[in-house]
Parts: sequence; C-alpha cells; structure tokens
Amino acid sequence: MFKNNLKIAWRSLKKQPFFTFLNTFGLAIGMAGGLLISLYIYDELSFDKMFADADRIYRIDTDIKFGGNEMKSSESAAPMAETMKRDFPQIATTVRFRDRGSMLLRKTGAEANTKEPQATFADSTFFEFFGIKLLVGDPKTALTKPNTLVLTKTAAEKHFGIKNALGQSLLLNNTDTYTVTGVIDDLPKNSLLRDHSVFMAMAGYANSRENDWGSNNYYSFIKLIPNSKIEALQEPLQGMLEKYMLPWAQKYFPGITKESFEASGNYLRYHTMPLTDIHLYSIKDSELSANSSIQNVYILSFIGLFLIVLASVNFMNLSTAQSLKRAKEVGVRKTLGSNKTDLIRQFLTESGLISFISLMVAIVLAIVLLPYFNNLSGKNLSIPYANPIFWLILFSATIILGLFSGSYPAFFMSRFMPVTVLKGGGQSKVGGGNIRNSLVVFQFAISVFLIISTLVVFQQLKYIQGKDLGFTKDQVVLIEDTYAAGSQVQAFKEEVGRLGQVKGATLSSFLPTPSSRSNSSFFKEGFKDQENAIQMQTWDVDNDYLSTLDMKLVAGRNFDTQFVSDSAAVIINEATLKVLGVGPQEALGLRLSQDIELEQPQFYTVIGVVKNFHYESLRENIAALGLFLRNSTGLMAVKLKAGDFSNTIASIEGIWNKMAPGQPFSYRFMDESFNTTYEAEQRLGKIFVVFTVLSILIACLGLFGLATFNAQKRTKEIGIRKVLGASVGQISYQLTTDFLKMVGIAILISLPIGWFVMNKWLEDFSYRIEISWWVLAIAALLAVGIAILTVSYQSIKAAIMNPVKSLRTE
Repeated sequence: MFKNNLKIAWRSLKKQPFFTFLNTFGLAIGMAGGLLISLYIYDELSFDKMFADADRIYRIDTDIKFGGNEMKSSESAAPMAETMKRDFPQIATTVRFRDRGSMLLRKTGAEANTKEPQATFADSTFFEFFGIKLLVGDPKTALTKPNTLVLTKTAAEKHFGIKNALGQSLLLNNTDTYTVTGVIDDLPKNSLLRDHSVFMAMAGYANSRENDWGSNNYYSFIKLIPNSKIEALQEPLQGMLEKYMLPWAQKYFPGITKESFEASGNYLRYHTMPLTDIHLYSIKDSELSANSSIQNVYILSFIGLFLIVLASVNFMNLSTAQSLKRAKEVGVRKTLGSNKTDLIRQFLTESGLISFISLMVAIVLAIVLLPYFNNLSGKNLSIPYANPIFWLILFSATIILGLFSGSYPAFFMSRFMPVTVLKGGGQSKVGGGNIRNSLVVFQFAISVFLIISTLVVFQQLKYIQGKDLGFTKDQVVLIEDTYAAGSQVQAFKEEVGRLGQVKGATLSSFLPTPSSRSNSSFFKEGFKDQENAIQMQTWDVDNDYLSTLDMKLVAGRNFDTQFVSDSAAVIINEATLKVLGVGPQEALGLRLSQDIELEQPQFYTVIGVVKNFHYESLRENIAALGLFLRNSTGLMAVKLKAGDFSNTIASIEGIWNKMAPGQPFSYRFMDESFNTTYEAEQRLGKIFVVFTVLSILIACLGLFGLATFNAQKRTKEIGIRKVLGASVGQISYQLTTDFLKMVGIAILISLPIGWFVMNKWLEDFSYRIEISWWVLAIAALLAVGIAILTVSYQSIKAAIMNPVKSLRTE
C-alpha cells in the first residue's frame, strides 16, 4: 500500500511542477535556516563541557561596592582558592589564572620576536583540574617551578616543534627567561581558554602567594567532590568577608566591622558561577575570554523555530490553494471506494515525500551557505556528517515536519463530498477560510516583528556609532606593544610625531577602547576612613594624551612636563566630582592620597577636570577615573590627518623597524577596536537582516498561495462582476483589500509585541535609544507594501480574465 501511495504521490507532484517547486523551495529555506541556527545553538550550548568533571567546576565571582563605585567581577582575591580548599571539605581541588594579555616571545639568542595573543599565569593543578593531557612533559611537575611555562601545540611549532620543545628557553617581553616544560594540544574553540597559548607557572608570579584580600585580580576555580551540592557553600562563602577580608582591612581601616562596612553603603558578596554557564550567563567585568549571551540564543532559537513554522504554514496554504484542482480527484476516489483514512494516508505520503525532497535541498543549501553563515556569526561550524545521532534527529524532525505540514491539507481535502465536487459545486463550499486566513496573519505577524527587531538593533548600533563619546576615535591608529622598543620608545614617538600626516601621538597602555584597566582607592586629604574612600580607575598617561584624543577640559589645565610637580598631579573626570561632592572649580587644588597604610602616603593634587568620556561599553555608566603623568608604553595612539593612511602607516613601520629591529610591528585603528565592544550586537543585527528576509520570502509564498486559492475560488464571481460592468481596477482592489485586512490584523498584533520585546533588549544598555513611532510605522508600511506586491499579480491576472471562459460552464 505504501509503495502504491508513493507512486501516486510522485505522479501528483510531477503534474503540478510549479506548486511542487514552491512547496519544496519554501520548506527547504525554512529547514536550511533551522539547520544552520541549530548548529549555532548547539555550539553555544557546548562551551566548556569537554573538560573533565565540568558539571562540578565553579568560578568564584566578586560583587563589590566601595568608594562610590560598583563592580561585578569575574575575579577574586589571590588567597581565595587556597583558603576555600582548606576551609570547605566539599572542595576537591582548585586552580587560579592571572591573565597577562598578549606577549612577545623569542628563543634565547634569537633577534626577532613572535607575538602570542594570550598568555596567563596558572597554578600547577591546571592539567589535573581540567583533565588536559600533555603531548610532551610531565603534568605533575610542568608548572611547579618558577620561570617555567607550557605552550600549546601551535605556539610550540612556531618556535621549536613539539618534540624539541622540552627544556628550551624563551625570552618573554624581552625581559624574563622561561623554560618550556610541556606542550598541550590547542584548546577547543568552544572553551573559555580558547585564545590562550602560553601558560606560565604561578610559582613565578611575585604576588601569587600574598595574603592580599583587597585586590581581586585572579580567576579562581573550584571543583567539588562527587555528589556535593554547591548550595551548601553559599552561606559559608559569604562568611569569608568577616573571617578574612575585614581582618585584612584592619591595617587600612582600624576598627572596621561588617556592620560599619555595610552602614557606609558598601558591600562585598561572593558568588559561584558554574563553568558551563560562563559563556552564556556571565556578563562580569574582565572576563577571561569574550562571552556570548543566553538572550541571543533565545532570540535565534525563536527565529529558527519561526522559520520552520512559517515554512510549514506556507506549505499548508499552498496545498489548500491546489485543493480545488484536486477536488474532482477526491470525488472520484471516494466514488470508487476509497475511504477518508486512505485519502489522508495518500496526502500525508505526498507531504512526507515533499519534506524529504526539501531536506535534500536544505542540506545542499546549508553546505553552500555554511561558510557565509560562519563569517556572519564569527564561528567555525561544520555539519557532523559522521554523527549518527545528527542524522537520526534530522530524519525524525523531517518526518514530524512532514506530518505536521501535511495534516491540515490532508484532513481538509479528504472531507470533500463526492456529490458536491463532481457536479462542479465545490469551489464555493470547500471552506477552511478562517484557518487559512489565520495562518497568513500568523506569518505576517512574525515577519513584522522581525522587521521591528532589525530596525531597532540597527538604530541602537547607529546611535552608538554617532554618540559623542567624549574623545575622537576616527583617524586614530594604535601601534601595539611599543614597550618592545625599550629605551627608544620616546624617540620613536617623537619621530612619528614629526611626520607630515600626523597630528599628534601619545604613549599609554590605557585607552577608552579595549585595553588595560586599573582600579585603586583614594582619600581626600585629612580622611582615612572607609566612608570617605574614592574608588576610581587610575590611568597612566603622558602630557599629549588629552590633545591626541581630543578630550576636553572643563576646569584646570593639562599636564605640562615643565612642571616637576605634575608627577604628583591628577586630572579627574566629571564622574569623580559626584563622588567627591564638589564642583569643577572647587576640585582644583584638592589633594588625594593613596597607600594610606604608609606613614607618609603619596598625595596627588587635582590640576584639571576632564569632560566625561566613555571608556567602557555604553551598557555601563561612566565611573570615577583619574589620569596620572607616568610612563606607560604598552600602546601608542597616533592621530592622523585625512589622506592616504596606508603611506603614513608604512612610514611609521619604517621608523619602527629602524628603532626596534626584530620586533613585530602590529597596529589597529581605534574605531575598529571600539567596534569590537559591540561585535555581538553587530552580528545579531546582520543575522536579523538575513533571517527577516527569509521569513518575508516564506510569508510571501504563503500569501501568494492564498491569493491563488482565492482567485480560483472566486473565478465565476469575478466573471459576473465583469459582465455587470466592474473594471479591472475595481476587481483588483476588491481582491487585494481582503488580504490587506489580514496584514492589518497581523500588524496590530505584532507592533505592541515588537515594541515590548525590543525595549527589554535595550534595557541592557545604560545609554540607549527610545523606540520612535516611525520605526513601527516603517515596519507596518513595509509589510503592507510587500503584501500588495505579492497579491497584485494574482489579483490583476484574475481581473483581466475573459468572463466568457469563467462562465461558460453555467
């Protein structure tokens, strides 16, 4: 029976190639989009699950409010991990990382350096903790001694090759010599350590064992013993404030207690973050690597689901549009003895066949489009051809989709009455109009929602790009690792500054775009109590910093190298004024102290107030910040004049090669560096555009099918109207208006939903747009315009038909 149904289904599909193509193409687009999004979501959900006992690993996070500044940090104090292992029997082992960013490496005796993107200090427990095997070396001793390191496979091959790496010496940042004690495989791209290639022994880091509970700059991970519950640690974890942190703070704030600490409006709270949740749920300061967001996964999940549902709905509408042509076939079959069940089975076989053909097309589309999708999403996804579970899920989903898509047409057509359809009266009595109309409303409601979402995402990105940030990011090139020039770094800056296309240059590791950060506590002169603490960013800059980046002073003056006293001066931002409780002019001359535990602490005199500038993402409010005149040579920002940048950069590179021979020359533009902060939003916006276009295309196919169905159903009505004098325009208007009513209902449903959902998305930004009325209006007008273009062809075609042809059977 099934074989016979399959043959009939194949013949039926061949009889109507145009509608077979539309059905297959619509389903294939939805399935291909759903497949690509599923691969993306699977990758996002798989982060860090490859590590041994990943479900028992947690990171210790710290939330702090002190000195008027709030911080949610992914780091904790140096002694935190070791102390927790000692105090809590539920903890089996711990490991810490102290991230050091990029590093320059070269073999001892070599002249040229190679840049490694990420290096970190790590405890010797690193390998056992994460279940990482060494390709060469002993995991028990690899990181136990100072000045030893382990390289990834790719990093080792750059310098020595894997087999020859053990015992070799490397010079790091032109200063420290380390011995290679092991090589590990490259870490997976879906792990939090994916960008790290150099792991240095924590034993060699000077401050790693200090009992410093005030500096939170270590990534601390704990692993529980089997069957332990993390909930049992939460309450005793908070007790570490009184047990360790406050006693350590006594030397700075004698007599401090938990009550006085909290009464001053301060708090310090510790939290545990599951390792496998970090990538999607952690939005803390100073993450070990860039994270994504579970919100994006939800959004893409809904888009993928919508695409498949839209394609299924489209199939239903196109199938019912063809029902009038098959009404007599159903009547003949029933007259010859076929029952309703046989007909349903036959129609479901047809839908199943179309689903499997669509699957083949969808797989081809996915293979072709995967490189473009990888570029769009920033991933390196691949189709797991060798995984039987993948194919099982894919075929199962196809069967379910075929049954779901074909169920309504099958039940719809199988209930045709043979007497009615065989005498030609089926055209006005096939029914099902409310369901078909509801499906079209559903399709367009989703499409309008996606249009609104796309417009809002791009409006927010445009707002970010155009907002006055308080500094100039355009035409600024950043020269990286300028410390490698050693004693020649100042001469390098001066010679670059003399180039005709250069407006100015400044040396500093601290920039408003992603770069170094440092946070410290200060006090107004005469105060040493916690109530008067000022927590602020402390940036080391030179006297050309403000002028190069076009930062504006609202009071006071800039640094001047002719004033020796400026080495003990500070320029604060407007946010610091709020913490100090003074105005710009009142702040000038104030003295702020640091290192209050010393008998004679260092004082800094406020000589200027700089206008607030955004140095973090626009998701964050601007916090207190101070600029200090000190040497910091990690980066050099060069402000260029308009013109041919490539020639200017080539000239800068020539100067670099002369003054720092053998040192790699690398640069980036500040506006590009700024844009990396919003890379996730930019990718989301592009993905929205692509899948919005696909959803509209699928919705239009469904609307086209319904327009065809409606024109067929009303053929004789249109003929009568023409005989009675109706014009082509009047008939086209009548047919089109019916569909615009459905689109109007879809707009009324989707506008408030889109407005509400996108306002929730915008809440992540401290600085954001308000959704304007015209955004909703454009979405509505686009939907109406697309609907008119879609149905106008069938409406005009039906209106210009010769009434003699449509009425000759009457």
